Amino acid sequence: MAFELFQKIRERCRSDSLERILTLDHQRSSTVPQNLKGGSSQHPKGDDPQQHKEDHSHHQKRNNAAGEEGGKLLSSKYCPNTDVTPDWAEFEGCFALDMMTVDGKTKLKRSFFAELLDILLQHVSVSESRTHKVLDFHHPHQLQEMMGHCIELDENGRDLEQILSDCKETLKYCIRTGHPRFLNQLSTGMDMIGIAGEWLTAVANTNMFTYEVAPVFTLMEEVLLRKMLSFVGWKDGDGIFAPGGAISNLYGMLAARHTRFPDIKTKGLVGLPHMVVFTSSHSHFSMKKSASLLGLGTEAVVYVDCDCNGRMLPEDLMRRIDLALAKGEVPLMVNATCGTTVFGAFDPIIDIATICKTHNIWLHVDGAWGGSVLLSERHRHLLAGISSANSMTWNPHKMMGAPLQCSAILLRQKGILHDVNALGASYLYQNDKHYDVTYDTGDKAIQCGRHNDVFKLWLMWRAKGDMGFESQIDKNFRLARYLLNRIRERPNFKLVNNEMQGPNVCFWYIPESLACEEDTDRYQVELGKVAPKLKAAMMEKGSMMLAYQPLLDLPNFFRVAISNPVLQESDLDFVINELELLAKII
Repeated sequence: MAFELFQKIRERCRSDSLERILTLDHQRSSTVPQNLKGGSSQHPKGDDPQQHKEDHSHHQKRNNAAGEEGGKLLSSKYCPNTDVTPDWAEFEGCFALDMMTVDGKTKLKRSFFAELLDILLQHVSVSESRTHKVLDFHHPHQLQEMMGHCIELDENGRDLEQILSDCKETLKYCIRTGHPRFLNQLSTGMDMIGIAGEWLTAVANTNMFTYEVAPVFTLMEEVLLRKMLSFVGWKDGDGIFAPGGAISNLYGMLAARHTRFPDIKTKGLVGLPHMVVFTSSHSHFSMKKSASLLGLGTEAVVYVDCDCNGRMLPEDLMRRIDLALAKGEVPLMVNATCGTTVFGAFDPIIDIATICKTHNIWLHVDGAWGGSVLLSERHRHLLAGISSANSMTWNPHKMMGAPLQCSAILLRQKGILHDVNALGASYLYQNDKHYDVTYDTGDKAIQCGRHNDVFKLWLMWRAKGDMGFESQIDKNFRLARYLLNRIRERPNFKLVNNEMQGPNVCFWYIPESLACEEDTDRYQVELGKVAPKLKAAMMEKGSMMLAYQPLLDLPNFFRVAISNPVLQESDLDFVINELELLAKII
């Protein structure tokens, strides 16, 4: 339905007088393969019905057919529609300035955006189709050579014909992050309502610092923050949308430092005791980066041991706090990660909060990945005790599927963000304005100009409601459990951690050549080479993308994090079978 909606939007862009363009559009449609027509939100535009049938049969039999079929589907003719040469002759000799003149040139604008929308819709269709590649990989020097004719910037501007060609060429070589078999990051998939929201945001093109220039969006931000705070359990909290989880974590540490030492804002760090921050050994690198940016130094970050499933050990936290106090250091903040990047582990907030309360330490929760679990009644127990925290990072662009970027920093106490960041620039934040200036929220932010990351999420929430997001989160966990069980059945696969907390599944693929050498000295070294080789093979083939990484003393392993709303069990079967197929050729 969402795809058909965009098609209707496209047609509205076209005036009745654009008969030639409509004819061209019809001609293009006739050249597009059948597997790019039809579809719905359950079966994405571009899915081949026969392939759905094969995927379903494969799921029932759980054999090697998916991997073999994947190899057949991903032929060199994976994207025939992109080879169609469009007729953009009417745009030759027309320039961007021609669409900005007072007389409007409405026909030119309409036809340009109609063509652009065709390019975008084609990319959406291909991105969600299982019969197409996830990527068409080229090494940097190869891609530079291939795109050399259109990537350089010239003294003179190019006409609209070239601009449309540049747009088409750009998407041709982009990674299809909306593809069901793109599992490389925590943020995957394409939410059609979110995309629509991002388009409207670009057209509105306003800044989020004051109510006077963003009246609707500032109200929407307040509504969203109030909604998110209610799930945390804070009735009178505060927050702001920030450019990514790393910056939201920076806000948390900044708020902790300001609460403990408010004079730092004006007088700096001179003469203050050494401050330390505690975080798990599985936590995000942004903790160390934040400490560096705030003048604490990277050595101020103290890593706390975790159990075998990646959860912080409260007893080790207590021990390290005692050691810091004995050295005369000031424990500034404890960061509890809820949804670690690799394992998806949830630190035990209740136990950590008790320790923080005893020592009067700020508790920040990095819920960039796992914060969305609060929307699920079945899984929100993973964040039990969250209301005891002082601040929290939550990234809707991950498990909730909002388009990048979309992150919020939430605080239990109102006013801290303003106190630590406000400088009252007189050209923006005048107190004698004719409206309620408490809605001029920009002074709470680190930056001045702030992109509108609000509307797309607000629109998605309007479309799905709490229940829609809850269903989406529950599906992520259900699919992760499915993959976990399938891996347990395969002799050449070994789980890194047997207990699943978030919708993350981590595993090694162990080739036959290594299976009998587990007790040898070379085993760990050779096992660490397998994942990079398989990753290279899958990218060269274009069949899928998985993330791999080492972790502490563990050699490279694969991580699959589930967040794509169109993902199906058959896609996960494909992943397992494709790895086995690729292993035969590396």
